[in-house]
Amino acid sequence: MKKIIILSLFLVGGLLFSQILPLTLDKELYGGLKGGLDTLMFICLSFIMINVGREFELDKSRWRGYISDYFIAMVTAALPWIMVSVYYMLLLPSEYFTSWDAWKENLLIGRFAAPTSAGILFTMLAAAGLQHVWIYKKTQVLAIFDDLDTILLMIPLQIMLIGMKWQLFVIIAIICVLLYFGWKKLSYYNCNQSWWAILLWAIGIVSVSNLVYIISKKFFGPEGSIHIEVLLPAFVLGMVMKHNPHHHATKTELRMTDYISYIFMLLVGLSTPLFIKGDIESLDNVVNSITASQPMMSWGEIGINVLIVTLLSNIGKLFPVLCYRDRSIYERLALSIGMFTRGEVGAGILIIALGYNLGGPILIISILSLVLNLILTGIFVIFVKKLAVKVYGKMETSEAQDLLY
Repeated sequence: MKKIIILSLFLVGGLLFSQILPLTLDKELYGGLKGGLDTLMFICLSFIMINVGREFELDKSRWRGYISDYFIAMVTAALPWIMVSVYYMLLLPSEYFTSWDAWKENLLIGRFAAPTSAGILFTMLAAAGLQHVWIYKKTQVLAIFDDLDTILLMIPLQIMLIGMKWQLFVIIAIICVLLYFGWKKLSYYNCNQSWWAILLWAIGIVSVSNLVYIISKKFFGPEGSIHIEVLLPAFVLGMVMKHNPHHHATKTELRMTDYISYIFMLLVGLSTPLFIKGDIESLDNVVNSITASQPMMSWGEIGINVLIVTLLSNIGKLFPVLCYRDRSIYERLALSIGMFTRGEVGAGILIIALGYNLGGPILIISILSLVLNLILTGIFVIFVKKLAVKVYGKMETSEAQDLLY
């Protein structure tokens, strides 16, 4: 629970400083600082996604059995995304409801509500003593699958925003190669997986991504540049790292992983555009999106909308209750509530949205909804544990092991 509170505080702290620094620092100094902080943020995101990929454990001989799990995870990710995106459209003036440009922007921002925070969820369920029951095992599969589905769906969403250009076909080809490589070499490479080695890999991924962008920009100009988001390459790298069931992370590794997550959340908050006061144009922030051009709401209106968006995003995660009919309603409900957890992957989606100059009150609502879900994570896990006890009772590990499948 301590980690959840710290993550929330860092995200809110970054949000507050994002409104102070642009108005207090020299414009040139702020521009240079922001460039460095953005690079650091993507390094942290790559580090986090590599670790998410390392959690991707599948028995490839049973691949047919995972098809239904992937479908369930896909719908579980899609429902909150669609519900939140439609709600965001209703927050815009009515004339925008038939605007395809407005839909594209809100479909991208609303995607933050889709992914479950696998790392936070697995840690808290294990701490609650549930790592030997069906709920944990199935949640582990679904959470990873809905993270993967979120990453993959970002491609068509970006295509909708940018339009069909030849560079996108290059990006799609790279994605197909990465996915094929990840599946063929799943848990294959026995490489150093200490926190500093993963950090070096993260730096390498961001460096290659920036290098491709710089070279393509030089030859084809800004409009023809190729920008590869770090989400999928980092995730695939984690997938191909060989999982060692006998390896237990040291206190130092766990501590450094937590520190990087805290820094990432702080940097996500710092990336938020000005929304309280200030001359935006003087900071070379050109408003060229529908969401960013909307007037700021009052804090009371923002608060109400944060509650509604949080409620909608979690109602959508209840889809697994309708599935796995061979299990009790309590198990299915516990599985669904476990999927409520949000965190770094959702924050990563908002960072990508910021890269397309999307913002305004809808972005603020999204960030604060993410904070609220983080704060509520401990309560979600308590409910999951109570439901698990109702089903399994206080059984011994050996008895619980039989309920994995």
